[in-house]
Amino acid sequence: MEAMERLVVVARNVSSTNRGLLGAARAFGLDAVVLAPEQAARDLSRSDVALGRLDVRATLDGPERGLNELRMLEARGMVVLNRAGALLAAHDKLSTAIRLSSRALPHPRTAHVDAPADPAFGFPVVVKPRFGSWGRDVTICGSGSELERCLRGLPRRRWFRRQGALVQELIPPRGYDLRILVAAGEIVGAVQRVSVPGEWRTNVARGGGRVSTDPPPQACLIALGAAAALGADFVGVDLLPDGDGGWVVLEVNGAVDFTSAYSLPGENVFERVVRTLVLSVRGNAGGHEERFAGVRLRGAGVAATAETAHSSV
Repeated sequence: MEAMERLVVVARNVSSTNRGLLGAARAFGLDAVVLAPEQAARDLSRSDVALGRLDVRATLDGPERGLNELRMLEARGMVVLNRAGALLAAHDKLSTAIRLSSRALPHPRTAHVDAPADPAFGFPVVVKPRFGSWGRDVTICGSGSELERCLRGLPRRRWFRRQGALVQELIPPRGYDLRILVAAGEIVGAVQRVSVPGEWRTNVARGGGRVSTDPPPQACLIALGAAAALGADFVGVDLLPDGDGGWVVLEVNGAVDFTSAYSLPGENVFERVVRTLVLSVRGNAGGHEERFAGVRLRGAGVAATAETAHSSV
């Protein structure tokens, strides 16, 4: 590509996270702007790099509009980080489950249902939207009767009428989880999320708190494998402790929000994310797929390819 001149965050809002990314890009010497996907499809030049950060819709019935515009940019040979397919795979929790399973990465057993039916993996289970976020419309069911009652009440939800629901085995809550940021095959940030008393979910939208952390090596390896399984350039990977010293991928966030609390020791997370992505573009002459040919972990005392991560879990 031509010399990179501008980082274009393709998103439908200028969130605090997106503002932080713009500031870090400008400190790196780049012009940077947030554009809606329609404007990005019209205005981007060959020297621009697009970072897809389209989220799920507030109605939880699919991703925000704009994936087609990202595909248009890809078809024109533009550099797009977080391509349409990767964003869709992250937002669609059924697709996430299939891709993680194909790499033998730890993930709760998952069934896709549109009518009451007992899952093959027993109870308790979690019922959630296929395109979910913010911990909304997520319910624990401890028995078949509870699951039937939950599912019979869901047809009033637009997302259920369109896509059914996911039923997942419950990983016993332990009051905390990890969210690890992965950019261009590197661990660039992390935080421990802690639930409030009486709440099993750790989502900040549900009152959960954040604690800065240096994530353990095994969690980092699994997070790297999850990002690579989806072909994603920049995501947040949520991991639950399994009670035996290991970690389970709960979900992958394609438009992850984060704060300075995610900074690894001695770093600024926004600067680290932008620097890692920019250097991956400038140093990659082989195209998008080559960015995932040798995913490496740095900054956590371990160096491993993504293939090693897959075989270790």
